[in-house]
Amino acid sequence: MTDLKLARIPDRNPVKLSIAVLPGLHQALTDYAALYAKTYGRDEPVIELIPAMLAAFLESDRAFMKARDKPSGS
Repeated sequence: MTDLKLARIPDRNPVKLSIAVLPGLHQALTDYAALYAKTYGRDEPVIELIPAMLAAFLESDRAFMKARDKPSGS
């Protein structure tokens, strides 16, 4: 089984999200969704994966998390 950075996302209520991306990014997201489906045996539309991907990215950004935890004005 492939080791993806993004764990299988739990069942949730659908959320509508609309963004515009460049063609290369769209292809990469489509490829990721295909690998996600192969890994977890569950098709998820790209639009459903994006929020989880963004959350995982932000949680893995140490500088962002450190700055976010810092009190304002420090």
